[in-house]
Order: sequence, then structure tokens, then C-alpha cells
Amino acid sequence: MRLSTLEAGSHRVRRAAAAAIPLAAMLATAVGRAQAAPASGSGTPATGLQSEVVFGDYSPLSVNAQLLRRLLSPLAGAEIQQSLARSGEKLVPQSIDLAAERFVLYVPPDAPPRGYGLLVFVPPWQDARLPAGWGPVLDRAGLIYVSAARSGNEENVLARREPLALLAAHNVMQRYPVDAERVYVAGFSGGSHIALRLALAFPELFRGALLEAGSDPLGSGVPPLPPADLFRRFQEFTRVVYVTGERDSRLAMDAESQQSMHRWCVFDTETQTTVGAAHEIASPEALSRALAALIIHKAPDAAKLARCRADLDRSVQAALQKTQSLIEGGKRAEAQKALLDVDRRFGGLAAPRSVEMQAVLNGQGGGAR
Repeated sequence: MRLSTLEAGSHRVRRAAAAAIPLAAMLATAVGRAQAAPASGSGTPATGLQSEVVFGDYSPLSVNAQLLRRLLSPLAGAEIQQSLARSGEKLVPQSIDLAAERFVLYVPPDAPPRGYGLLVFVPPWQDARLPAGWGPVLDRAGLIYVSAARSGNEENVLARREPLALLAAHNVMQRYPVDAERVYVAGFSGGSHIALRLALAFPELFRGALLEAGSDPLGSGVPPLPPADLFRRFQEFTRVVYVTGERDSRLAMDAESQQSMHRWCVFDTETQTTVGAAHEIASPEALSRALAALIIHKAPDAAKLARCRADLDRSVQAALQKTQSLIEGGKRAEAQKALLDVDRRFGGLAAPRSVEMQAVLNGQGGGAR
């Protein structure tokens, strides 16, 4: 089954009270997995700018089952699994045929003693390119840059943009000495929204996110909050840097996103406003400042984080209890509406109890406690 239809199904879940989703017939076999030659060829890995790069290694993180668990809300994911079970179809392991994909890769000439850093860039445009003037900045920072073609705003988020970024990171790390503590995801405009989703869902891979002129507030349903274990790791170890032009209309959006981070116990954030800039890709100078900020992880105050998490947990439990009371009182329509709101606001933090409640409302279980 293709993830493009899965993503459409997830939107219907949020709109239609998690009702049954009619999903179209999809691929029942895995995509081709011919092992393409490494980007660097044989021998010493190449440095400098490389275009039309072909990768061939698949990542366990880009498996569709992982995308389903991490990048959709629990109710959306559960409904899709049930739909698959009803139809007898199976989710294909990977949605990307790497042999058909192309990437741009920039590798500084000299690897730092502890290995390169890595910047995985999600673009709003369709071609794979290195923004003008970024090369020397990457050289000074010791950062490899990788970006996929056909990963722009017009592409499907779950079936292409997100797995392409994960596969890019995996293949670079297989071919070059990369310091796992300096692996970051970045994006511009629409690509920045995707970068935030990836940072939330894969905090064990991405230690920071560089969000340029595009972001969303947490707790709004987009992006959905990941399972609790992943979100705790995001709170503790992920650095988020916002970069926006002072004349960019998205300045207020990014401010709202950062404020929401603090409400959701994510304190390691920084905002940089580029003087004179509108909605445009970061200049080399702005990129240099942003990268300097991105590499400085500030561990949250343990006591502050604990208090914030306790408050957040009480909010989750109160919302779940309200829904449970509506179920027990036979107010199914109100309970369904409340449960969808829980799923939208709290995502993975409310699972598995939210999923159990949905099963009850669907007539598939005896109760949820």
C-alpha cells in the first residue's frame, strides 16, 4: 500500500471522527531495491560538489511502518492499520525506489578530527541544488550538505519528502565519516515545515533543526506529536534554530512556533532575524550565524523540565479522563469529538489510551481505562 494514500487517509481521520476510510488499491509488492553504486564511487570518497548522485542503501528508519508510527497521529495510524487488515493488503517496506532518485551532495575537502557534520536540506523547489555561496560556509563548519531532487512542495510529504531526507542522511553516513552528534535537518519555506516534522519524529538521528522561514506550533495537530519516548528525547537533546527575514510575512508564524516549543517543554531554541531580508534563502552570512548557533546544544535545566513535563502529563490525563467520562455516560458523539481533539493536541503523548478509546467507540472493545 502506498503512503501517499495513507497520508490522505490520515487527514480524513482527523476530519471524520476516525470513521472507516475507503483506501484505494495500492502496491502490494516492495519497490525495486537494486543496489546502486555509492555516490563516491570506489576508493576514496569524493569531495566537493557532486550532482546527480545515486544512492543505494535503505535505512531502517525510512521503513513505512516507522513513518506510520512516528509521523501520523495515533488515531490516523490505527485506522490505517485496520483498513489494511480489512482489505488484506500489506504496507510495502519502502516507498522510495532509490535507483530512480537523484541527490546533490557537497563534501568539504577536509574532514574534522571527529568526522564531518551533516546538514540534510529539505527544499521547497524540485531540483537538487546547493544554494549560492553556501559552499565556503560549509567548509568552515566541516558540514556535508545533501538534498534530494523531486522533494519540493508539490511532492507527497509522507511518501516522498520525509523518506527521501531520511535516506539521504543514511547514505551519507554510510559513505563518509560523520559525527553522529552533528547531524542536522534543515529546510526553507515549505521545506522547513517538513524539517520540523522530521526533527520531532527522529530525534535519535537529528540533533538539531534549522528552520528557515517556515514552521508550525506544537499542539496544533500539524505536525502531530510523536510517541512519548521520542518526544522526551526531542525535549532533552534537540536544538532548534529559527532563521527568518525581518520583512518576511512568516516572521509571526515562526515566533508562534518557538513560543509553543516552550509551552511543550522544549527549551533549547533560538531565533535569528536577518536584517533587510524578505522571504528568501539564507545568505552565506546568515547561514554562518545560524550554523554557529545550531551546534551549541544547551541542555535544559533538569528541575524546570521535570516540572513542565508533570504539568503537561496532567493536561493529557485530564483530557483523556474527560473523554472516558463521556464514553461511560453514553455520549458517543461528544466523546468522539473530544477524542479527536485529544489526538490533535497531544498525538503520541495520549497513546495507547487514545487508540483504546477509539476502539471502544468503533465497537471493537469493551472499555478504556
